[in-house]
Amino acid sequence: MIKYYIVTLCFPFLLLANLTYESNYNKELALLDSFDIEPSFLYDPIMNKMKSKILARDKHFFKAMEDAYLFIPAIKSTLSKYNVPQEFLYLAMAESNFHTKAYSSKRAAGLWQFMPATGKLFHLKIDEYVDERRDLIKSTEAAAKYLSALHEKFGKWYLAAIAYNCGGGALRRAIRKAKSDDLSVLLDEKKHYIPRESRYYIRKIVALALIGSDEQYLLHSEYEYLLNRANAYSIATVKLPRGESLTRLSKLINIPLKDLKKLNRHLKYDFVPPYSKGYDIYIPYIKLAEFRQKYYKASMQNFYKIHVVRSGENLSMIGRRYGVSYKVIKDFNKLRTNLLRIKQKLIIPITKNTKQKKFHTKHYYMVKKGDSLESIARSHKISVKNLRAQNNIKGSLIRVGERLKLYE
Repeated sequence: MIKYYIVTLCFPFLLLANLTYESNYNKELALLDSFDIEPSFLYDPIMNKMKSKILARDKHFFKAMEDAYLFIPAIKSTLSKYNVPQEFLYLAMAESNFHTKAYSSKRAAGLWQFMPATGKLFHLKIDEYVDERRDLIKSTEAAAKYLSALHEKFGKWYLAAIAYNCGGGALRRAIRKAKSDDLSVLLDEKKHYIPRESRYYIRKIVALALIGSDEQYLLHSEYEYLLNRANAYSIATVKLPRGESLTRLSKLINIPLKDLKKLNRHLKYDFVPPYSKGYDIYIPYIKLAEFRQKYYKASMQNFYKIHVVRSGENLSMIGRRYGVSYKVIKDFNKLRTNLLRIKQKLIIPITKNTKQKKFHTKHYYMVKKGDSLESIARSHKISVKNLRAQNNIKGSLIRVGERLKLYE
């Protein structure tokens, strides 16, 4: 009789556990299917070892998820717009750990780690003012277009992911050599059809996706709040006029400046580029109504310094004085030439209360007369190669008054 009661009491829990296991298993199969991967891949030993290592350091995984909670819904929505499975969100995680400032030694940047040439191929702007490889939405649209093109070329999503890592040419040669595009064949650890990095790359994406979609793990951990949080927040796009100050906007809509900058890492300065048509930036969606209610356009003269040109001054000298590139001053004031007039008023894009001092920080350096790439690199203990990569310099030519980035 006692055994009967024990069995009766335990049966609902056993049934629930079985249903939970079956539910999780079906979700895992659906996730693999979204990558066009066979169910047997769930038992891939290298992938599971990788998954265990990630779980052993789960704080790193969920810290990345928490830091990206504001823009994850926007990324998923953008991927869906181009018919790319939402699970490719984890390709971005594998590439950059959701760090919009991510920059590699090979000059790849942003969430999706685009090289400059690839970024420009997909119409991402890279200039004095912006690097749209770090633009949350534009870079995701570019990645989605790229992945769609790779999928159309190779026919399977896991092949698109591998090609994203090693290149379409390398994958095509691997398939030709293996005489198969089957994943288990391409991942052969003895044949080495595709590079080791790519063999581990696709496994890492799947491992991350399996962890991120494991609701039961989240429910029984300290990260349960992430289940709903990722769907509760999103971002909105607003157009701002040329030269608008991010500092001013943060005060108008009551958002910390650091949070505003985090959503707009593609901006190289703390202001909107001086493009004639203005520029789109991102704010939290919950701030959109406040933006529409409170934002108004103001003259740049109201919040930026005004410099009155004196005899003997030129753009480079003025730039060094305020720590602003001569090109920026030229663009802000719509100057067609470098010639200045005495008593001419120039807008300098720094706040009025900023003290006049040379712009020497640990992150930037203003080129002075007599400087060279070698001397700047030597004095700041970095390599010339790094200096060239950070500033997109092909040769050795630098100009007095030019603003060089030293570190990411």
